[in-house]
Amino acid sequence: MNNRQQYILKDIVEAYIKTVKPVGSKSLCKKLNCSSATIRNEMAKLEEAGYLEKNHISSGRIPSEKGYKYYVEHLMKPKELTGEDMLKLQTIFQNQELQLSDAINQCVEIISEITNYTSIVLGKKSSDNALQQVSIIPLANNRIVALVCTDHGIVQNKQFNLPRNTSVNEIVKTCEIINKLLVGTPISKVAERLEYEIKPIIAEKIEQYETVYNIFSKTFHDFANKIHENVHMSGANFLLDAPEYSNIEEVKTILSKFDDANFISKIEASEDEEGVNVYIGGETDFDPNVTIIKTKFHRNGEDGTIAIIGPKRMEYAKVVGLLSYINEQLNKED
Repeated sequence: MNNRQQYILKDIVEAYIKTVKPVGSKSLCKKLNCSSATIRNEMAKLEEAGYLEKNHISSGRIPSEKGYKYYVEHLMKPKELTGEDMLKLQTIFQNQELQLSDAINQCVEIISEITNYTSIVLGKKSSDNALQQVSIIPLANNRIVALVCTDHGIVQNKQFNLPRNTSVNEIVKTCEIINKLLVGTPISKVAERLEYEIKPIIAEKIEQYETVYNIFSKTFHDFANKIHENVHMSGANFLLDAPEYSNIEEVKTILSKFDDANFISKIEASEDEEGVNVYIGGETDFDPNVTIIKTKFHRNGEDGTIAIIGPKRMEYAKVVGLLSYINEQLNKED
Protein backbone atom coordinates (compact mmCIF):
# COMPACT_ATOMS: atom_id res chain seq x y z
CA MET A 1 0.00 0.00 0.00
CA ASN A 2 1.53 3.33 -1.04
CA ASN A 3 1.49 6.49 1.07
CA ARG A 4 -1.51 7.97 -0.73
CA GLN A 5 -3.53 4.81 -0.27
CA GLN A 6 -2.61 4.70 3.40
CA TYR A 7 -3.76 8.29 3.83
CA ILE A 8 -7.03 7.55 2.03
CA LEU A 9 -7.71 4.44 4.13
CA LYS A 10 -6.88 6.28 7.36
CA ASP A 11 -9.14 9.20 6.45
CA ILE A 12 -12.03 6.93 5.45
CA VAL A 13 -11.78 4.86 8.66
CA GLU A 14 -11.67 7.92 10.91
CA ALA A 15 -14.42 9.73 9.01
CA TYR A 16 -16.69 6.71 9.08
CA ILE A 17 -16.09 6.22 12.81
CA LYS A 18 -17.31 9.77 13.42
CA THR A 19 -20.17 10.07 10.93
CA VAL A 20 -21.34 6.52 10.13
CA LYS A 21 -21.60 7.75 6.53
CA PRO A 22 -19.81 6.30 3.47
CA VAL A 23 -16.92 8.49 2.31
CA GLY A 24 -16.80 9.77 -1.28
CA SER A 25 -13.87 10.98 -3.35
CA LYS A 26 -14.78 14.68 -3.21
CA SER A 27 -14.04 15.00 0.51
CA LEU A 28 -10.48 13.78 -0.12
CA CYS A 29 -9.60 15.90 -3.16
CA LYS A 30 -8.60 19.06 -1.30
CA LYS A 31 -6.77 17.16 1.43
CA LEU A 32 -4.59 15.34 -1.09
CA ASN A 33 -4.61 17.99 -3.79
CA CYS A 34 -5.66 15.36 -6.34
CA SER A 35 -8.44 15.09 -8.88
CA SER A 36 -11.59 13.20 -8.04
CA ALA A 37 -10.71 10.63 -10.71
CA THR A 38 -7.35 9.93 -9.06
CA ILE A 39 -8.98 9.43 -5.67
CA ARG A 40 -11.66 7.15 -7.11
CA ASN A 41 -8.96 5.07 -8.80
CA GLU A 42 -7.07 4.66 -5.53
CA MET A 43 -10.30 3.82 -3.67
CA ALA A 44 -11.10 1.20 -6.30
CA LYS A 45 -7.67 -0.39 -5.75
CA LEU A 46 -8.24 -0.43 -1.98
CA GLU A 47 -11.64 -2.02 -2.51
CA GLU A 48 -10.17 -4.63 -4.85
CA ALA A 49 -7.53 -5.45 -2.21
CA GLY A 50 -10.28 -5.92 0.39
CA TYR A 51 -9.61 -2.87 2.59
CA LEU A 52 -12.77 -0.98 1.60
CA GLU A 53 -16.35 -1.92 0.81
CA LYS A 54 -18.86 -0.10 -1.34
CA ASN A 55 -22.10 0.84 0.32
CA HIS A 56 -25.01 -0.24 -1.85
CA ILE A 57 -26.94 3.00 -1.29
CA SER A 58 -24.06 5.35 -2.04
CA SER A 59 -21.02 5.74 -4.25
CA GLY A 60 -18.91 6.20 -1.14
CA ARG A 61 -16.83 3.55 0.60
CA ILE A 62 -16.72 2.18 4.11
CA PRO A 63 -13.93 0.20 5.83
CA SER A 64 -13.97 -3.59 5.74
CA GLU A 65 -12.76 -5.78 8.62
CA LYS A 66 -9.44 -6.04 6.79
CA GLY A 67 -9.34 -2.26 6.47
CA TYR A 68 -9.98 -1.74 10.18
CA LYS A 69 -7.28 -4.30 11.02
CA TYR A 70 -4.72 -2.57 8.79
CA TYR A 71 -5.66 0.78 10.31
CA VAL A 72 -5.15 -0.53 13.86
CA GLU A 73 -1.85 -2.25 13.11
CA HIS A 74 -0.21 0.34 10.84
CA LEU A 75 -1.95 3.73 10.82
CA MET A 76 -3.52 4.38 14.23
CA LYS A 77 -1.83 6.20 17.09
CA PRO A 78 -3.32 5.53 20.54
CA LYS A 79 -4.94 8.63 21.98
CA GLU A 80 -3.81 9.91 25.36
CA LEU A 81 -6.38 10.25 28.11
CA THR A 82 -7.66 13.67 29.04
CA GLY A 83 -6.60 14.98 32.44
CA GLU A 84 -10.17 14.65 33.65
CA ASP A 85 -10.48 10.98 32.64
CA MET A 86 -7.06 10.18 34.08
CA LEU A 87 -8.03 11.77 37.39
CA LYS A 88 -11.23 9.68 37.58
CA LEU A 89 -9.24 6.47 37.21
CA GLN A 90 -6.38 7.52 39.50
CA THR A 91 -8.89 8.33 42.24
CA ILE A 92 -10.02 4.71 42.14
CA PHE A 93 -6.57 3.12 41.84
CA GLN A 94 -5.24 5.17 44.77
CA ASN A 95 -8.18 4.47 47.10
CA GLN A 96 -6.61 2.16 49.70
CA GLU A 97 -9.99 1.41 51.28
CA LEU A 98 -11.28 -0.36 48.17
CA GLN A 99 -10.69 -4.06 47.60
CA LEU A 100 -9.11 -4.72 44.21
CA SER A 101 -12.24 -6.36 42.81
CA ASP A 102 -14.36 -3.34 43.82
CA ALA A 103 -11.79 -0.94 42.34
CA ILE A 104 -11.80 -2.79 39.02
CA ASN A 105 -15.61 -2.90 38.95
CA GLN A 106 -15.70 0.87 39.47
CA CYS A 107 -13.03 1.21 36.79
CA VAL A 108 -15.27 -0.68 34.35
CA GLU A 109 -18.13 1.72 35.10
CA ILE A 110 -15.89 4.67 34.24
CA ILE A 111 -14.66 2.97 31.05
CA SER A 112 -18.24 2.76 29.77
CA GLU A 113 -18.86 6.35 30.80
CA ILE A 114 -15.76 7.54 28.90
CA THR A 115 -16.23 5.44 25.76
CA ASN A 116 -19.99 4.89 25.48
CA TYR A 117 -19.26 1.22 24.82
CA THR A 118 -20.00 -1.93 26.79
CA SER A 119 -17.21 -2.85 29.20
CA ILE A 120 -16.72 -6.04 31.12
CA VAL A 121 -14.29 -7.49 33.65
CA LEU A 122 -13.77 -11.22 34.02
CA GLY A 123 -12.07 -12.26 37.23
CA LYS A 124 -10.19 -15.52 37.54
CA LYS A 125 -12.60 -18.45 37.50
CA SER A 126 -13.08 -20.22 40.80
CA SER A 127 -12.27 -23.53 39.05
CA ASP A 128 -8.76 -22.20 38.41
CA ASN A 129 -8.24 -21.62 42.14
CA ALA A 130 -7.17 -23.89 44.96
CA LEU A 131 -8.47 -23.75 48.51
CA GLN A 132 -6.22 -21.69 50.77
CA GLN A 133 -8.29 -21.35 53.94
CA VAL A 134 -11.75 -21.73 55.41
CA SER A 135 -12.77 -19.60 58.38
CA ILE A 136 -15.86 -19.51 60.59
CA ILE A 137 -17.02 -16.21 62.07
CA PRO A 138 -19.69 -16.49 64.81
CA LEU A 139 -22.41 -13.82 64.76
CA ALA A 140 -25.24 -12.95 67.11
CA ASN A 141 -28.55 -14.87 67.24
CA ASN A 142 -27.06 -18.27 66.45
CA ARG A 143 -25.70 -17.25 63.05
CA ILE A 144 -22.30 -17.79 61.48
CA VAL A 145 -20.40 -16.72 58.37
CA ALA A 146 -18.35 -19.29 56.46
CA LEU A 147 -15.45 -17.56 54.68
CA VAL A 148 -13.59 -19.28 51.81
CA CYS A 149 -10.28 -17.93 50.48
CA THR A 150 -8.37 -19.23 47.43
CA ASP A 151 -4.71 -19.10 46.47
CA HIS A 152 -5.57 -16.44 43.84
CA GLY A 153 -7.00 -14.12 46.46
CA ILE A 154 -10.70 -14.69 45.72
CA VAL A 155 -12.73 -14.47 48.92
CA GLN A 156 -16.40 -15.38 49.24
CA ASN A 157 -18.64 -15.76 52.25
CA LYS A 158 -21.94 -17.40 53.05
CA GLN A 159 -24.12 -16.77 56.08
CA PHE A 160 -26.02 -19.53 57.91
CA ASN A 161 -28.69 -19.64 60.60
CA LEU A 162 -27.73 -22.56 62.84
CA PRO A 163 -30.39 -25.00 64.00
CA ARG A 164 -31.12 -24.76 67.71
CA ASN A 165 -28.64 -26.56 69.95
CA THR A 166 -25.99 -26.70 67.20
CA SER A 167 -22.55 -26.14 68.68
CA VAL A 168 -20.40 -23.46 67.05
CA ASN A 169 -17.40 -25.22 68.58
CA GLU A 170 -18.11 -28.33 66.52
CA ILE A 171 -18.29 -26.24 63.37
CA VAL A 172 -14.96 -24.60 64.20
CA LYS A 173 -13.45 -28.03 64.89
CA THR A 174 -14.66 -29.26 61.48
CA CYS A 175 -13.20 -26.14 59.90
CA GLU A 176 -9.80 -27.03 61.40
CA ILE A 177 -10.03 -30.54 59.93
CA ILE A 178 -10.84 -29.16 56.49
CA ASN A 179 -7.94 -26.70 56.63
CA LYS A 180 -5.57 -29.48 57.66
CA LEU A 181 -6.63 -31.94 54.94
CA LEU A 182 -8.03 -29.95 51.99
CA VAL A 183 -5.83 -26.85 51.64
CA GLY A 184 -4.29 -26.86 48.15
CA THR A 185 -7.21 -28.79 46.62
CA PRO A 186 -8.69 -27.24 43.43
CA ILE A 187 -12.03 -25.64 44.28
CA SER A 188 -13.78 -27.84 41.71
CA LYS A 189 -12.60 -30.95 43.62
CA VAL A 190 -13.26 -29.79 47.19
CA ALA A 191 -16.91 -30.91 47.36
CA GLU A 192 -15.99 -34.42 46.18
CA ARG A 193 -13.17 -34.80 48.72
CA LEU A 194 -15.42 -33.37 51.43
CA GLU A 195 -17.99 -36.09 50.71
CA TYR A 196 -15.67 -39.09 50.50
CA GLU A 197 -12.74 -38.17 52.76
CA ILE A 198 -13.83 -35.58 55.30
CA LYS A 199 -17.38 -36.70 56.06
CA PRO A 200 -16.30 -40.11 57.49
CA ILE A 201 -13.75 -38.34 59.70
CA ILE A 202 -16.19 -35.82 61.16
CA ALA A 203 -18.78 -38.58 61.58
CA GLU A 204 -16.43 -40.09 64.18
CA LYS A 205 -15.47 -36.82 65.91
CA ILE A 206 -18.49 -34.51 65.60
CA GLU A 207 -21.77 -35.28 67.32
CA GLN A 208 -23.99 -33.27 64.93
CA TYR A 209 -21.89 -34.17 61.91
CA GLU A 210 -24.79 -34.22 59.39
CA THR A 211 -25.75 -30.61 60.19
CA VAL A 212 -22.13 -29.48 60.19
CA TYR A 213 -21.30 -31.36 57.01
CA ASN A 214 -24.27 -29.78 55.19
CA ILE A 215 -23.05 -26.28 56.05
CA PHE A 216 -19.63 -26.85 54.50
CA SER A 217 -21.03 -28.85 51.58
CA LYS A 218 -23.40 -26.01 50.70
CA THR A 219 -20.61 -23.42 51.02
CA PHE A 220 -18.21 -25.21 48.67
CA HIS A 221 -20.93 -26.22 46.21
CA ASP A 222 -22.08 -22.62 45.79
CA PHE A 223 -18.51 -21.38 45.48
CA ALA A 224 -17.65 -23.86 42.73
CA ASN A 225 -20.85 -23.11 40.81
CA LYS A 226 -20.29 -19.35 40.81
CA ILE A 227 -17.70 -19.54 38.06
CA HIS A 228 -18.77 -16.17 36.71
CA GLU A 229 -19.40 -14.54 40.07
CA ASN A 230 -16.53 -12.22 39.20
CA VAL A 231 -17.98 -11.06 35.89
CA HIS A 232 -19.02 -7.43 36.03
CA MET A 233 -20.53 -5.63 33.07
CA SER A 234 -21.38 -2.00 32.43
CA GLY A 235 -22.98 -0.13 29.55
CA ALA A 236 -24.71 -3.01 27.73
CA ASN A 237 -27.44 -0.50 26.86
CA PHE A 238 -24.97 1.47 24.72
CA LEU A 239 -25.41 -1.15 22.01
CA LEU A 240 -28.97 0.08 21.62
CA ASP A 241 -27.70 3.56 20.74
CA ALA A 242 -25.33 2.48 17.95
CA PRO A 243 -26.76 2.98 14.43
CA GLU A 244 -25.34 -0.41 13.41
CA TYR A 245 -27.76 -2.13 15.75
CA SER A 246 -31.05 -0.68 14.57
CA ASN A 247 -32.24 -4.26 14.04
CA ILE A 248 -33.69 -5.19 17.41
CA GLU A 249 -33.29 -8.93 16.75
CA GLU A 250 -29.56 -8.47 16.24
CA VAL A 251 -29.32 -6.55 19.51
CA LYS A 252 -31.23 -9.32 21.31
CA THR A 253 -28.80 -11.89 19.91
CA ILE A 254 -25.78 -9.98 21.17
CA LEU A 255 -27.30 -9.21 24.57
CA SER A 256 -28.27 -12.86 25.04
CA LYS A 257 -24.61 -13.80 24.59
CA PHE A 258 -23.74 -11.68 27.62
CA ASP A 259 -25.84 -14.11 29.69
CA ASP A 260 -24.24 -17.20 28.14
CA ALA A 261 -21.23 -18.52 30.06
CA ASN A 262 -19.80 -20.15 26.93
CA PHE A 263 -19.77 -16.87 25.01
CA ILE A 264 -18.52 -14.87 27.98
CA SER A 265 -15.58 -17.27 28.35
CA LYS A 266 -14.54 -16.43 24.78
CA ILE A 267 -13.92 -12.84 25.85
CA GLU A 268 -11.37 -13.86 28.47
CA ALA A 269 -7.75 -13.17 27.48
CA SER A 270 -5.58 -16.23 26.89
CA GLU A 271 -2.29 -16.91 28.65
CA ASP A 272 -0.17 -15.75 25.69
CA GLU A 273 -1.92 -12.38 25.26
CA GLU A 274 0.15 -9.44 26.42
CA GLY A 275 -0.60 -5.72 26.41
CA VAL A 276 -3.74 -4.52 24.61
CA ASN A 277 -5.24 -6.75 21.92
CA VAL A 278 -7.81 -5.87 19.25
CA TYR A 279 -10.20 -8.43 17.76
CA ILE A 280 -12.51 -7.34 14.96
CA GLY A 281 -15.65 -9.08 13.74
CA GLY A 282 -15.01 -12.75 13.03
CA GLU A 283 -11.75 -12.63 15.03
CA THR A 284 -13.67 -12.20 18.28
CA ASP A 285 -15.24 -15.70 18.48
CA PHE A 286 -18.03 -13.79 20.25
CA ASP A 287 -20.05 -12.12 17.50
CA PRO A 288 -19.14 -11.20 13.88
CA ASN A 289 -20.66 -7.73 14.22
CA VAL A 290 -18.59 -6.41 17.12
CA THR A 291 -15.04 -5.44 17.99
CA ILE A 292 -13.51 -6.53 21.30
CA ILE A 293 -10.45 -4.76 22.70
CA LYS A 294 -9.06 -6.34 25.84
CA THR A 295 -6.16 -6.49 28.25
CA LYS A 296 -5.11 -8.82 31.08
CA PHE A 297 -4.32 -7.70 34.60
CA HIS A 298 -2.41 -9.27 37.46
CA ARG A 299 -2.27 -7.48 40.79
CA ASN A 300 -2.12 -8.55 44.43
CA GLY A 301 -2.55 -12.19 43.44
CA GLU A 302 -5.67 -11.56 41.36
CA ASP A 303 -5.88 -12.21 37.62
CA GLY A 304 -8.47 -11.20 35.08
CA THR A 305 -9.44 -9.58 31.81
CA ILE A 306 -10.89 -6.15 31.10
CA ALA A 307 -12.62 -5.89 27.72
CA ILE A 308 -14.44 -3.17 25.80
CA ILE A 309 -17.09 -4.30 23.33
CA GLY A 310 -18.59 -2.12 20.62
CA PRO A 311 -19.34 -1.88 16.91
CA LYS A 312 -16.60 -2.51 14.36
CA ARG A 313 -16.80 1.25 13.83
CA MET A 314 -15.13 1.76 17.18
CA GLU A 315 -12.95 4.68 18.26
CA TYR A 316 -9.88 2.47 18.25
CA ALA A 317 -7.33 5.16 19.10
CA LYS A 318 -9.32 6.27 22.16
CA VAL A 319 -10.06 2.76 23.45
CA VAL A 320 -6.52 1.42 22.91
CA GLY A 321 -5.09 4.47 24.67
CA LEU A 322 -7.49 4.00 27.59
CA LEU A 323 -6.80 0.29 28.04
CA SER A 324 -3.05 0.86 27.67
CA TYR A 325 -3.21 3.28 30.60
CA ILE A 326 -5.30 0.87 32.69
CA ASN A 327 -2.97 -2.02 31.83
CA GLU A 328 -0.01 0.05 33.03
CA GLN A 329 -1.75 1.00 36.29
CA LEU A 330 -3.01 -2.47 37.15
CA ASN A 331 0.17 -4.32 36.30
CA LYS A 332 2.48 -2.13 38.36
CA GLU A 333 4.63 -3.92 40.90
CA ASP A 334 2.71 -4.55 44.14
